[in-house]
Amino acid sequence: MSRLEGKSKRASMLPYGRQWIDESDIEAVTTVLRGEYLTTGPLVPEFERKLAAKVGARYAVAFANGTAALHAACYAAGIGAGDEVITSPLTFVASANCILYQGATPVFADIDQRTYNIDPQAIEALITERTKAIIPVDFTGQPADLERVHKLAEQHQLIVIEDAAHALGATYQTRSIGSVSHMTMFSLHPVKHITAGEGGVITTDSEYFYHKLLGFRNHGIVRDPEWMEHPSRGRWYYEMQELGYNYRLTDIAAALAISQLDKLDTFVNKRKKIAEAYHQAFCECEEIIIPYQEGKGESSWHLYVIRIITKSLTVGRDEIFDRLYSENIGVNLHYIPVYLQPYYEKLGYKQGLCPIAEQVYEGIITLPLFPAMTDEDVDDVIQAVRQVISDCKETTVTG
Repeated sequence: MSRLEGKSKRASMLPYGRQWIDESDIEAVTTVLRGEYLTTGPLVPEFERKLAAKVGARYAVAFANGTAALHAACYAAGIGAGDEVITSPLTFVASANCILYQGATPVFADIDQRTYNIDPQAIEALITERTKAIIPVDFTGQPADLERVHKLAEQHQLIVIEDAAHALGATYQTRSIGSVSHMTMFSLHPVKHITAGEGGVITTDSEYFYHKLLGFRNHGIVRDPEWMEHPSRGRWYYEMQELGYNYRLTDIAAALAISQLDKLDTFVNKRKKIAEAYHQAFCECEEIIIPYQEGKGESSWHLYVIRIITKSLTVGRDEIFDRLYSENIGVNLHYIPVYLQPYYEKLGYKQGLCPIAEQVYEGIITLPLFPAMTDEDVDDVIQAVRQVISDCKETTVTG
């Protein structure tokens, strides 16, 4: 992938992520609109069966969005007031908010310097008698060190809720993500690997968690006679056993998700191709640290995050970010450490809690990466990054 030097900037903004919808997706949705069901109907369980089979899990439960799915997982795990749950600070706020929703306390463990995933050694140092669960995050699509996380969980009888919002299509030690942890969450947001418009899924092998999740997304209502507390009085009978929420997915969304799921492998392969082009373009640039990939897993490349080394530059990361954006390269930043958000500061979390996460945050930029990118789009990103870095290098005057 190459282009002539000196080409003017893009005519339009290239986003960091975007859905890829084709005619088969549109047809799937319009078929639902012409049918009998709009809200939760037969396509929701069909999607759940297909996704579970795709990742090798016994069960999948779909939700209105990924945050709702994480909330449900925390509920199913029995997390409540007085409990602590350990998670990563370098993630979207939902990974920690779901803990707060259940009245428990998020505990942030620092990240690995190379992978930017949660550091198992940091997790171990934070486990107390109040620890109930661990929520590792598969940052950018690279699986966390799940072997060590699960070993800690087994030693301390903890539940692992894997936040794999970035990692549909990824593998860990030859196993598909979604089949490794006690519960795994996938996101169906438009920038993710497949989309339902909005949506989220929990996969699990536990029948107990499965039924807890089903009830929680539907007001705590149970319709299966085998799980009722009182004898069923007929086909019409149902029980509200616990206080749940309306977190259901619609058949409209499920139809889109089913159609998208058929293209998952193609989407992931395209993401890998773009990531490889970025690797080749930036691997010898001393001002850029490209993403490090650990050998235990294979990323599905939701994000491509570079880290800017500014010691030989005349400006900092923020100026690099702004210059790229002015070139119509829609860079982004993933993420501000969660505990630095004002709401968390009000809860008592303070700067300095996770030094490595804070250091990494100060240097990272997310480059555009999505399957619908053309070769020209990828070239535009590469050339813009190279040019901006070159323009910002210190020059030595001799004479």
